[in-house]
Amino acid sequence: MKRWKLLLLPLLAAFALVLAACASTDTPEAPEEPAPAATEAEEPAEPEEPEEPEEPVSTEPIKIGQLTDLTSTFTPWGLNVRDGMALAAQEINDAGGVNGRMIEIVAQDSENDPDAAATAWDRLVEEGVVAVGGVISSGVAPTAAGLAEADQIPLFFTKAGTPVSLTQDSRYTFRTCLPAAPSVMAPVLQYAQEEGLTTVGVIVADYAWGQGVKAALEATFEGSGIDYGEIQVAPVPPTTDFTPFVRALADAGAELVIATGHPPGGAAITALSADLIGDVPVTGAWTPPNRSLALIEPATAIGRFSDFACADYTSDSYADLARRYLEFSDNLFMSDDAVSAYAIVTMVAQAVEAVGDDPVAIAEYIHANSFDMPGYAHPLSWTEWGEMAEAQPIFFGITAGPAPEGLNEAGDWWVEVLSQSDPLEPYVP
Repeated sequence: MKRWKLLLLPLLAAFALVLAACASTDTPEAPEEPAPAATEAEEPAEPEEPEEPEEPVSTEPIKIGQLTDLTSTFTPWGLNVRDGMALAAQEINDAGGVNGRMIEIVAQDSENDPDAAATAWDRLVEEGVVAVGGVISSGVAPTAAGLAEADQIPLFFTKAGTPVSLTQDSRYTFRTCLPAAPSVMAPVLQYAQEEGLTTVGVIVADYAWGQGVKAALEATFEGSGIDYGEIQVAPVPPTTDFTPFVRALADAGAELVIATGHPPGGAAITALSADLIGDVPVTGAWTPPNRSLALIEPATAIGRFSDFACADYTSDSYADLARRYLEFSDNLFMSDDAVSAYAIVTMVAQAVEAVGDDPVAIAEYIHANSFDMPGYAHPLSWTEWGEMAEAQPIFFGITAGPAPEGLNEAGDWWVEVLSQSDPLEPYVP
């Protein structure tokens, strides 16, 4: 036992020394380093402006509405509108579109009925069209114009000359071919004066366009020294017998028959004039000439039937466009309705390329510019309220053919320019 104790004591002593040594090796706290001397403050770096993300380029089609008569009274006009717009869209798309976007024509039938036109307009708006073109009927035009102004979407008339469609507050409605009815008699008076005529006869229809022409003629011819006698107001076919109306003009000694105010009756009036009056010109109602010549015997029409157009059918630019049109379309002649329709799509495409597809911006661009369109007889520009500012209609007559190659598939006849109007004074509502 003593021996064990003697061995344990030295071990305990050694362990005590080890503990003491460990306690004495703790690391002392490092003294605090003195703070660096203050220096002049440096200008903070300007934060970099974040780059604005680029808006993705739209690949959606640019939709242009077509609102025209495809199944009713003015179908021959409307079919030309349809194919003129379609040709322009195809040519633009074949060339790569507008900033890479394709043109899409969205067609609606106005049916020559204001209620149908209003329903059709709503469908076009739902489709997201940026503009609408092709209105022919004066019965449809006021309704369509009111909707265009309310919705702030550009609307382009092709015909539809009733003056009540536009007001001085109109900003989204544009005429493109037929002037307002109060202006359309100025070219007639100019021609009558150029030819030295003293007596003319007049037949108008009993609806908005006819009444507009009647009022225009009375105002335009006042003080001219040319006698227009009693204006004959005739019902609309198919039941109308025009014989008594034309005979009244014959009895008055008419040297020119003005049938511009009766579009549906032009063919019958021309034929009866040949029989009852003789070799006097008869003015049409801004009708496609192939439509008129389908209803009038060519022998009767040649040298007698005449009409007006916003297109110059004898110009090189018309010939180039018409040849492409007739290759594209089933129509047999490119009327000024098709020329107007082609121009509408072309102008809207130019506007979208310049200012984008906002309809308000498109309307502002159209107002701010003048356009030289293929086939037109005059530049297209507008008053603040949408009347054409530089209209100079062509007055043309029907002559024996043949037409220049590729310009008329409707028959062996052609046209000649009888007169071009001086620039018309824009109608002020």
